[in-house]
Amino acid sequence: MRFSQLYAPTLKEAPSDADLVSIKLLIRGGFLRKVAAGIYTFLPLGLKVLKKVEEIVRQEMNAIGSQEILMPIIQPAELWHETGRWDDYGPEMMKLQDRHERFFTLGPTHEEIITHILRNELKSYKQLPFSLYQIAMKYRDEIRPRFGVMRSREFLMKDAYSFHDSWDSLDDTYRDFYGAYSKILERIGLDFLVVEADSGAIGGNESHEFNVLAKYGESTLLYCDCGYAASDEKAEYRFELREQQGESGTLESVATPSSRTVEDVSSFLGVNAGDIIKSLIYKGRKGYFIVLIRGDEELNESKLKAAMNDQTVVMATPQEVMELLKVPTGFVGPVGLPEEIRIISDYSIKGLKNAVCGALKEGYHYRSVLPGRDFEIDEWLDLKMVRPGDSCPKCGTPLKSAKGIEVGHIFKLGMKYSEKMNGYITDAQGRNSPYIMGCYGWGVSRTIGAIVEQLHDKDGIIWPLEACPFHIVVTAVNMKDESIARTSLEIYNLLKSKNFDVLLDDREISPGMKFKDADLIGIPLRITVGKKLSEGVIEIKSRTEAKSVSVSIDNGYEAVSLEIERALSAYNPKSVLKLEEE
Repeated sequence: MRFSQLYAPTLKEAPSDADLVSIKLLIRGGFLRKVAAGIYTFLPLGLKVLKKVEEIVRQEMNAIGSQEILMPIIQPAELWHETGRWDDYGPEMMKLQDRHERFFTLGPTHEEIITHILRNELKSYKQLPFSLYQIAMKYRDEIRPRFGVMRSREFLMKDAYSFHDSWDSLDDTYRDFYGAYSKILERIGLDFLVVEADSGAIGGNESHEFNVLAKYGESTLLYCDCGYAASDEKAEYRFELREQQGESGTLESVATPSSRTVEDVSSFLGVNAGDIIKSLIYKGRKGYFIVLIRGDEELNESKLKAAMNDQTVVMATPQEVMELLKVPTGFVGPVGLPEEIRIISDYSIKGLKNAVCGALKEGYHYRSVLPGRDFEIDEWLDLKMVRPGDSCPKCGTPLKSAKGIEVGHIFKLGMKYSEKMNGYITDAQGRNSPYIMGCYGWGVSRTIGAIVEQLHDKDGIIWPLEACPFHIVVTAVNMKDESIARTSLEIYNLLKSKNFDVLLDDREISPGMKFKDADLIGIPLRITVGKKLSEGVIEIKSRTEAKSVSVSIDNGYEAVSLEIERALSAYNPKSVLKLEEE
């Protein structure tokens, strides 16, 4: 490809609304253009990278025997009503009606569709196991689309589904996908961490996330040297009882005017935040309930939804709390609640014996609160957001944290979908049994953002060889010079004959601008044909090496081929990152 014919409009500055370095560089490098919030057009360079990542994913799926299909984007609402996810999935689901006022969704995922297809096809355990995958667009109406292609409303995703007659069979396939996902990231050359994860609206009893490590990753990962690792939505900790000092006092109501938050109450009463019971009203399918947690801890709503087995759980609005309890949210507490409101507590409440909580009366709180005496807790759960330094649930040492970008997620769905959608097979004993399922997602377009977020420097992107738009750029310093033009074309044609993905920069712009564009776009190798040609020399520079290498072409291009082979074999994007850190 000649650069003069390539549509790759590079920019000196990124748009002001670009929030991360990855989207800034992808837009500046001419890979993407924003159409609307969370919606992007992939320009030729961006599509080349997207297709290369897609092909890596496809090869690894085929390698474990998964078979490719293509399912419709538009899905009828009836299927989602069968599983209950029409409401569970929440406002992220893009819903629409056709001319007959029949409801559909633009598929955010395809568990219902694939289960519907297979329930009409699978009859016997002898047909199992197998897995099917597709690479297709998905749609989610993100409330705040951000981070460029890493959290957009339209994105390219690989989703796979496996079918089994036993849990052992599912375990085998789950391990296959785990290995395939690891290999995808190893082939691309990214540092990553696999963590236990929350299954969310997808469901299932076990799931793992594959996260590319990045300084400004959207996910917080908690891990330990013993091998434990989990996302902050899932992370557990080893509970250690924190006894509140002093003896239990007598419950008393005290005026706390205008003190609505933990910080306000702590300051007004002169108590520690950890001595306050934070009381939060939530609602789900079974009505309202109250959740308690220490004032110095943060509630993990993902854990709460999982524990309640209800993805519709949401915090009650101030208006709803006022209608329910006749008191503003800042003064809610567990003492004297109506009996029909269940009290669920995080373990952190254990050990409190002189606590402070809302008095269910505006402008008042209770002091000397003793759980078990002044109110009864219906259920104890681990609901806190685990933080770095909390005790590892396996070995007890302090947990460490890292930032990551989720690119893959695998789930053991079990029989969640087959039971609800009547997906049955005849088992080896002749009984009718729901088949067991697994689900395996990979964000293809997200991977591009993750690569750039991890692999870049002050000059631009540093693409790994497996995903780069071009392996080599031949930079002709002056195409009006007949000797430079001829030599550049000869080298360009030679590299094409050797099956390199090569770009010839034949534009009539300054050499400096050509060099800057090559670094910005992130092409691994640059061959410069310029002034030194009069001495029979060209220059070869790797994107990951500080200096160029002069190569003589007086005796042909064999030395050029050897230097290209050496430079590409030594090419290591991470080496630049280490130099930058130093």
